Formats: sequence, structure tokens, C-alpha cells
Amino acid sequence: AVDDAAIGGDAAAPTADTAASTVEIATTARQSPDRARPDRSDDDPADDPVDALDSVDAADTITVDDTSTTTSAAPAPTSTTEPPVDAADPDCVVRATADTSLESAVLGLAPNLDAPDGDLDIVGLWVENRFADTVRPGDLIDVCVGNGLDDVDGGDLDVTDAEIDAARSAAIERQQTRLNDLFADLGTGDIAVDGQSGDRTGQRLCGARLMLGLTPSMADMHPGTIEQATLFATEALPTPFDHDADDERWILIDRTCQLLFAGTGSNTVYAFPTSTGEDGFETRLHDRARAIRFNPAVENGGWHDSSEFPVGVDNPLNGNMYKPLYFDLGQAIHGATHVPPVPDSKGCARLRVGDHDRLLGWVGLADAQEETWRREDLTIEVSVQGDFIDR
Repeated sequence: AVDDAAIGGDAAAPTADTAASTVEIATTARQSPDRARPDRSDDDPADDPVDALDSVDAADTITVDDTSTTTSAAPAPTSTTEPPVDAADPDCVVRATADTSLESAVLGLAPNLDAPDGDLDIVGLWVENRFADTVRPGDLIDVCVGNGLDDVDGGDLDVTDAEIDAARSAAIERQQTRLNDLFADLGTGDIAVDGQSGDRTGQRLCGARLMLGLTPSMADMHPGTIEQATLFATEALPTPFDHDADDERWILIDRTCQLLFAGTGSNTVYAFPTSTGEDGFETRLHDRARAIRFNPAVENGGWHDSSEFPVGVDNPLNGNMYKPLYFDLGQAIHGATHVPPVPDSKGCARLRVGDHDRLLGWVGLADAQEETWRREDLTIEVSVQGDFIDR
């Protein structure tokens, strides 16, 4: 069998513990004149950010039935209509009808909104509405992006680049805090809450999208979007794996997110950062491939020397294979000293050494003293899915 080698280097360790906190979603959309306009700061909380949006219906007409047998005149028909939007440019302004995300509100109220590429410019709308993530019933939404005007009050849209950068950074910090909270019990490790959306933030965003049933991607999560509202609204991340039985133990390696999930039935136990095979050495796709071999390499402190990509000395400093658990010929899950959030191995799925020890303990192989191929010892199935798309 051909083994895989891990490349040496310093581990890209997660940041120190970051206290999880309740995330408040900013809402700064303008309201109709008969309602007080809220402060436009990023810290105004919004309740229930992803309630279903009721689209605007045509005005209903209520007609009184004229079937009286008396000689009196029938009551005159009455009607109810939506009050007109009181704005400087009513053609550019819609009124929100529910507590929801900015994106959801605009898609429901202005479905034919023009966009240069056919897609909704959610970032432009977010800036146009002075960084409103969510809206409430009665809020006025400016849907004419890029005209330099506040179409609600008719003034200039005097938002500076510095204000946009500060609001964007604050939105990323809220996302990072929420991600740390949601992944806290899965062994993933905290990411820095620094307002900078790097590869590790993208890795967690991708994992959250996958688990929430959204399209998995390491791309930035824009404020005001439906997916951000979904992230903030969820209390716990559901399992990303379609299990067959409640007692089935599974491992899922997702190449898109560069995460390794492990669980039993519908219960996700771990979500570890991984690094799969680089271009030309891709980790092969699998659907429930049974683990075929485990090498604890006890004679060398757990560090096994790959037969195809050997190193001079087998030890933690050279980043070689730590206690490999094979599932496809020479491709294995193993510990390594360098686990970047991008594909970087020669085909294996790398884990941080501590994470791999935890995984082996959960699988029941932590105390193994010799190499084994026995089926009764290897009771775990491994699936590999997805394709990596760089940010």
C-alpha cells in the first residue's frame, strides 16, 4: 500500500478561547413618519430576524352583500388600501411588512428590482440603507442602489468608505462570535474575533452553511443576507450527514469546507479542521468506505514514515503521518503538525495531533499497540464529498 506524507511546518493553531456571547443583529432601516425612527448604529438589536415574509398583496375590497328585503338603501361599499409610501422618491422606496432580513424583504417587495448582473446587489442595498441587517414592519427600504441619494428623505447619501469598512468589520465580528458559539462543543477551536474574514473564518462559515442546509462555500457572508439571518437565528447546528441508523458511527470529510465531521446517527460529535489532498493528489470521493487499516506506530511515538514520500527521520518535527487510519489504499486520516485550511496533503486528510487523538479515542483505537487490519477493530465508515473552491 502507498502511504501519504504530511508536509512539515508550524501548526496553524486556532486562537485562544474566545467567550461565546449572544449576538445582536443590527437593524437601522428607516420607518414611516408615524413611527419613531431608530438610531442608525450597528448595535441596535432586532427581534426574530428570519420570520417569514408576507409579500404585499393587492388592496382587498370589502363589499357589503345587498340582499336586504327592506326598502332602506344598501350600505355603500367600503375598501381598505395600503397607505402610500411617504418618501422623497416613492418609486425607489418600499415598506417592510415583517421582521426579516434586508435581502428577504427586498426580494418579496421588489422582485423585479433591476441589477446589472441579474443578481440582487445586497451589499449595495446594505450600504444604501445605512447598514441595516434586518427590517421591521413599517420600515422604509431604499431599493435604488448607487444613485448617491437617500431616496427616503431626498438628501445625499453621505456614507464614507471609512464608515463602510467599520460597519463591515463589525458585521464580521458578530459572525465570528456566533461561529465560535455554534462550534464550541464540536472540538473545532475558536477563531479570532478580529473583524477580518480570512481563510479560517471562511472555513467555519462553510461548515455552518453545510450543516444548515445552505450552499457550502468559504466565501464571505454578507450582512443583510438571508444566510446571515439564518446563522444568527439557529440555536444548534444539525448533522451534515444522512445517516442510516441511530447507532451508526460515521466520518464525513468535506473537501469544500476542509472540515472533518464525526458523529453517531443524527448526533455530530466533532467538526475538526482538516487539510485534504492538493491538486494532482486529491483525496478520493467515497460513500461510506470502511476503514481498512490502522497503524499506531508505537515504536516511534505514533509517527509513521510514508513509503512513497519518506522523510529522513520519523518524528513530529517533519510533519509526517501520525497514527494513520487508512480508508482507501494509501489514503488515510492522520495527525500532522501543519493543517492549513486549504488542500495541502498528498491525498490524506490531515488533522491536528490532538484532534486525531480525540478521534481515535472516540473510534476505540486509542490503546491499540500494534497495526491492525481486523474488521472487528475497524468499525467506522468514511465518506468524502465536495470540491474545494478557493476564496
